[in-house]
Amino acid sequence: MGALDRLSNMFDCSSGHSKIKKRKQLKTVEIKIKIDCEGCERKVRRSVEGMKGVTSIEVSPKQSKLTVTGYVNPDKVVARVAHRTGKKAELWPYVPYDVVQHPYAPGVYDRKAPAGYVRYSDDPHVSQLARATSTEVRYTTAFSDENPAACAVM
Repeated sequence: MGALDRLSNMFDCSSGHSKIKKRKQLKTVEIKIKIDCEGCERKVRRSVEGMKGVTSIEVSPKQSKLTVTGYVNPDKVVARVAHRTGKKAELWPYVPYDVVQHPYAPGVYDRKAPAGYVRYSDDPHVSQLARATSTEVRYTTAFSDENPAACAVM
């Protein structure tokens, strides 16, 4: 921002309307939508092709996933896909398997998830599994089958 721009902003007499428009951030929106055949794939692709701000579209029928990259609002993309295709669409609810500490916890494991993914969960009951105290760890490892010499009782 130059000196002239700064001075013009200081002495601006407009009623609070700024001429500078905020640019939208480049976002990648991942959507879960059921894709059965090539016709469905084409229908899903065409539902977002004409949308303003979209720069690229990737459709993965094997994972039932649509990836849209561009200067877009994620909620508007999901709403447009659901409206234009008539299918249930939601933001991608899965994260890679390696990110989660306990991938087989009841709130995280999902049989319908694609290979290598588990459901993302913010549930506090699931995250408690990762917070074992040192005394709990000592008691659970004391009777381990892998280390029979660790327990003096046996």
